[in-house]
Amino acid sequence: MLSRWLTSFTLLDHDTVCGTDKFENFFTLRVPPGCEEDANDDPTATKFKWEQGYLNGAAFKLDTVNQFFIGEVGTSLQKTKLSSLSRELVLYVTSMGSIACFLPFETKAELDFFTHLEMYLRIEAQPLCGRDHVAFRSAISPVKDVVDGDLCEQYQQLDFSQQKVLAEELESSPAEILKKLEEMRQKII
Repeated sequence: MLSRWLTSFTLLDHDTVCGTDKFENFFTLRVPPGCEEDANDDPTATKFKWEQGYLNGAAFKLDTVNQFFIGEVGTSLQKTKLSSLSRELVLYVTSMGSIACFLPFETKAELDFFTHLEMYLRIEAQPLCGRDHVAFRSAISPVKDVVDGDLCEQYQQLDFSQQKVLAEELESSPAEILKKLEEMRQKII
């Protein structure tokens, strides 16, 4: 568990919270399953206090669902829908004026497609300064269970020959990949 110095947070549901910290990370934390039964057995958590030698003997710790280095300090975070037709998402604003969002995937096929697209783009779309993409998104703590949409958007900036090679790796065509990227953008708006 990592200590967090929060700059913003919002509740996602009864057991889940997401937030940003002063080290430019976005994260989602969830109460572990079965924790409520343990708390009902010993509400003061005195039987756990001295058994746990780490984190000051805190009886209950939150599980990290995901984390992602956004590169700017998040100043505001809101669970919202941008229109009546759009899906629910987590919208965030940063100290440098960026407005961005985190959108959960609906299907496993969507997740697999974008995970593989991100993986291939890490190799094909190298940054100008030569810094490894995973190292950047894991600056404070390792990136976990988040697909970088900014990196996926770089697909359309590749040469057509590179787009075609990458599309073949994904068993698709460049037009289909561009269509999936556009569909994802439309889910936000």
